[in-house]
Amino acid sequence: MIVLGVVLLVIGFIAKIAIVWTLGIIAIVVGAVLAIAGSTGRAIGGRKHYW
Repeated sequence: MIVLGVVLLVIGFIAKIAIVWTLGIIAIVVGAVLAIAGSTGRAIGGRKHYW
């Protein structure tokens, strides 16, 4: 999810498309939250680890 966010940020920056840039930021934030929650041992979506 974090990698997808970075890819969207780069594409949005190069193509000057604001909505892609915004989606990239959202994807990075969601990916970071899920990674942090998964690393603390919380089950996410029925899985013990998120990846």
